[in-house]
Amino acid sequence: MTAARRDTYTPETLLEVAVRVFNERGYDGTSMEHLSKAAGISKSSIYHHVAGKEELLRRAVSRALDGLFGILAEEHAREGSAVRRLEYVTRRTVEVLVAELPYVTLLLRVRGNTDTERWALERRREFDHEVAGLLKEAVADGDLRSDVELRLATRLLFGMINSIVEWYRPDAHNAASGQEVADAVVQMAFAGLRTDG
Repeated sequence: MTAARRDTYTPETLLEVAVRVFNERGYDGTSMEHLSKAAGISKSSIYHHVAGKEELLRRAVSRALDGLFGILAEEHAREGSAVRRLEYVTRRTVEVLVAELPYVTLLLRVRGNTDTERWALERRREFDHEVAGLLKEAVADGDLRSDVELRLATRLLFGMINSIVEWYRPDAHNAASGQEVADAVVQMAFAGLRTDG
Protein backbone atom coordinates (compact mmCIF):
# COMPACT_ATOMS: atom_id res chain seq x y z
CA MET A 1 0.00 0.00 0.00
CA THR A 2 1.39 3.37 -0.96
CA ALA A 3 1.69 6.36 1.31
CA ALA A 4 -0.41 8.34 -1.17
CA ARG A 5 -3.26 5.83 -0.86
CA ARG A 6 -3.10 6.01 2.94
CA ASP A 7 -2.97 9.83 2.88
CA THR A 8 -6.05 10.20 0.67
CA TYR A 9 -8.23 7.78 2.61
CA THR A 10 -10.92 9.41 4.79
CA PRO A 11 -13.61 8.22 7.19
CA GLU A 12 -16.20 9.30 4.59
CA THR A 13 -14.69 7.18 1.81
CA LEU A 14 -14.43 4.26 4.22
CA LEU A 15 -18.13 4.69 5.07
CA GLU A 16 -19.05 4.71 1.36
CA VAL A 17 -17.17 1.46 0.83
CA ALA A 18 -18.71 -0.14 3.93
CA VAL A 19 -22.25 0.77 2.87
CA ARG A 20 -21.67 -0.67 -0.60
CA VAL A 21 -20.30 -3.93 0.86
CA PHE A 22 -23.07 -4.15 3.51
CA ASN A 23 -25.69 -3.75 0.78
CA GLU A 24 -24.01 -6.35 -1.45
CA ARG A 25 -23.22 -9.00 1.19
CA GLY A 26 -25.62 -8.12 3.98
CA TYR A 27 -24.38 -6.72 7.26
CA ASP A 28 -24.14 -10.14 8.93
CA GLY A 29 -22.33 -11.57 5.91
CA THR A 30 -19.66 -8.86 5.92
CA SER A 31 -16.39 -9.29 7.78
CA MET A 32 -13.65 -6.77 8.47
CA GLU A 33 -11.61 -8.73 5.92
CA HIS A 34 -14.26 -8.04 3.28
CA LEU A 35 -14.20 -4.35 4.16
CA SER A 36 -10.41 -4.09 4.07
CA LYS A 37 -10.25 -5.80 0.67
CA ALA A 38 -12.99 -3.59 -0.77
CA ALA A 39 -11.33 -0.45 0.59
CA GLY A 40 -7.86 -1.53 -0.44
CA ILE A 41 -6.45 -0.86 3.01
CA SER A 42 -5.43 -3.03 5.94
CA LYS A 43 -7.80 -3.93 8.75
CA SER A 44 -5.58 -1.96 11.14
CA SER A 45 -6.10 1.12 8.95
CA ILE A 46 -9.85 0.68 9.28
CA TYR A 47 -9.52 0.39 13.06
CA HIS A 48 -7.64 3.69 12.97
CA HIS A 49 -10.94 5.32 11.87
CA VAL A 50 -13.59 3.20 13.64
CA ALA A 51 -13.95 0.70 16.46
CA GLY A 52 -15.43 -1.92 14.13
CA LYS A 53 -18.07 -2.67 11.55
CA GLU A 54 -20.97 -1.88 13.90
CA GLU A 55 -19.71 1.68 14.22
CA LEU A 56 -19.72 1.90 10.43
CA LEU A 57 -23.28 0.58 10.41
CA ARG A 58 -24.35 3.15 13.00
CA ARG A 59 -22.79 6.00 11.03
CA ALA A 60 -24.48 4.81 7.85
CA VAL A 61 -27.98 4.37 9.24
CA SER A 62 -27.62 7.62 11.20
CA ARG A 63 -27.01 9.43 7.95
CA ALA A 64 -30.24 8.01 6.51
CA LEU A 65 -32.23 8.68 9.68
CA ASP A 66 -30.90 12.22 10.02
CA GLY A 67 -32.10 12.90 6.49
CA LEU A 68 -35.57 11.55 7.23
CA PHE A 69 -36.01 13.27 10.59
CA GLY A 70 -34.66 16.49 9.08
CA ILE A 71 -37.74 16.52 6.83
CA LEU A 72 -40.05 16.67 9.85
CA ALA A 73 -38.28 19.84 11.04
CA GLU A 74 -38.76 21.66 7.73
CA GLU A 75 -41.27 24.52 7.63
CA HIS A 76 -43.66 22.88 5.13
CA ALA A 77 -43.78 19.73 7.27
CA ARG A 78 -44.86 21.76 10.32
CA GLU A 79 -47.25 24.38 8.92
CA GLY A 80 -50.47 24.18 6.94
CA SER A 81 -53.18 21.58 6.64
CA ALA A 82 -52.38 17.99 7.55
CA VAL A 83 -52.88 16.79 3.98
CA ARG A 84 -50.49 19.42 2.60
CA ARG A 85 -47.90 18.52 5.26
CA LEU A 86 -48.34 14.82 4.49
CA GLU A 87 -47.87 15.40 0.76
CA TYR A 88 -44.77 17.48 1.48
CA VAL A 89 -43.29 14.86 3.83
CA THR A 90 -44.04 12.11 1.28
CA ARG A 91 -42.34 14.07 -1.52
CA ARG A 92 -39.32 14.92 0.61
CA THR A 93 -39.02 11.33 1.87
CA VAL A 94 -38.70 10.14 -1.73
CA GLU A 95 -36.17 12.90 -2.46
CA VAL A 96 -34.05 11.94 0.56
CA LEU A 97 -34.31 8.27 -0.35
CA VAL A 98 -33.05 8.97 -3.87
CA ALA A 99 -30.31 11.37 -2.69
CA GLU A 100 -29.09 8.96 0.01
CA LEU A 101 -30.02 5.74 -1.80
CA PRO A 102 -27.25 3.42 -0.50
CA TYR A 103 -27.72 4.63 3.09
CA VAL A 104 -31.52 4.37 3.06
CA THR A 105 -31.26 0.96 1.35
CA LEU A 106 -29.09 -0.23 4.22
CA LEU A 107 -31.49 1.27 6.79
CA LEU A 108 -34.41 -0.59 5.22
CA ARG A 109 -32.50 -3.87 5.34
CA VAL A 110 -31.52 -3.92 9.02
CA ARG A 111 -33.21 -6.74 10.91
CA GLY A 112 -32.54 -6.07 14.59
CA ASN A 113 -29.68 -8.52 15.19
CA THR A 114 -27.40 -5.97 16.91
CA ASP A 115 -27.85 -3.03 19.28
CA THR A 116 -27.37 -0.64 16.37
CA GLU A 117 -29.94 -2.43 14.24
CA ARG A 118 -32.47 -2.42 17.07
CA TRP A 119 -31.84 1.31 17.62
CA ALA A 120 -32.29 1.97 13.88
CA LEU A 121 -35.54 -0.02 13.75
CA GLU A 122 -36.91 1.95 16.71
CA ARG A 123 -36.00 5.25 15.05
CA ARG A 124 -37.65 4.09 11.80
CA ARG A 125 -40.81 3.28 13.75
CA GLU A 126 -40.75 6.78 15.27
CA PHE A 127 -40.56 8.34 11.81
CA ASP A 128 -43.32 6.08 10.48
CA HIS A 129 -45.46 6.96 13.51
CA GLU A 130 -45.07 10.69 12.80
CA VAL A 131 -46.14 10.23 9.19
CA ALA A 132 -49.04 7.96 10.18
CA GLY A 133 -50.17 10.71 12.58
CA LEU A 134 -50.32 13.17 9.70
CA LEU A 135 -52.35 10.69 7.65
CA LYS A 136 -54.77 10.19 10.54
CA GLU A 137 -55.12 13.95 10.99
CA ALA A 138 -55.80 14.45 7.27
CA VAL A 139 -58.55 11.79 7.40
CA ALA A 140 -60.07 13.47 10.46
CA ASP A 141 -60.01 16.81 8.58
CA GLY A 142 -62.00 15.18 5.78
CA ASP A 143 -59.22 15.67 3.21
CA LEU A 144 -58.39 11.97 2.81
CA ARG A 145 -60.74 9.05 2.36
CA SER A 146 -62.01 7.43 5.52
CA ASP A 147 -63.16 4.23 3.79
CA VAL A 148 -59.56 2.94 3.49
CA GLU A 149 -58.39 1.50 6.80
CA LEU A 150 -55.72 3.83 8.22
CA ARG A 151 -53.14 1.16 9.04
CA LEU A 152 -53.50 -0.33 5.55
CA ALA A 153 -53.18 3.10 3.88
CA THR A 154 -50.05 3.82 5.93
CA ARG A 155 -48.45 0.50 5.01
CA LEU A 156 -49.29 0.91 1.33
CA LEU A 157 -47.84 4.43 1.27
CA PHE A 158 -44.61 3.34 2.97
CA GLY A 159 -44.48 0.19 0.84
CA MET A 160 -44.60 2.25 -2.34
CA ILE A 161 -41.90 4.64 -1.09
CA ASN A 162 -39.61 1.97 0.36
CA SER A 163 -39.82 -0.20 -2.78
CA ILE A 164 -37.90 2.50 -4.66
CA VAL A 165 -34.63 1.19 -3.19
CA GLU A 166 -35.18 -2.11 -5.01
CA TRP A 167 -35.47 -0.71 -8.52
CA TYR A 168 -34.25 2.88 -8.72
CA ARG A 169 -30.80 3.25 -10.32
CA PRO A 170 -29.85 6.91 -10.79
CA ASP A 171 -26.97 6.04 -13.12
CA ALA A 172 -29.13 3.97 -15.48
CA HIS A 173 -29.77 5.26 -19.00
CA ASN A 174 -33.01 7.26 -19.06
CA ALA A 175 -33.40 7.04 -15.28
CA ALA A 176 -36.03 9.37 -13.89
CA SER A 177 -34.75 12.16 -11.69
CA GLY A 178 -35.44 12.09 -7.97
CA GLN A 179 -37.90 14.94 -8.54
CA GLU A 180 -39.78 12.93 -11.20
CA VAL A 181 -39.99 9.90 -8.92
CA ALA A 182 -41.23 12.06 -6.03
CA ASP A 183 -43.86 13.71 -8.26
CA ALA A 184 -45.10 10.31 -9.45
CA VAL A 185 -45.34 8.88 -5.92
CA VAL A 186 -47.28 11.89 -4.64
CA GLN A 187 -49.60 11.92 -7.66
CA MET A 188 -50.35 8.19 -7.50
CA ALA A 189 -50.76 8.03 -3.72
CA PHE A 190 -52.84 11.13 -3.19
CA ALA A 191 -55.02 10.85 -6.29
CA GLY A 192 -56.34 7.66 -4.72
CA LEU A 193 -56.45 8.90 -1.13
CA ARG A 194 -57.91 12.38 -1.48
CA THR A 195 -61.64 12.78 -1.00
CA ASP A 196 -61.74 15.09 -4.03
CA GLY A 197 -59.60 12.69 -6.15
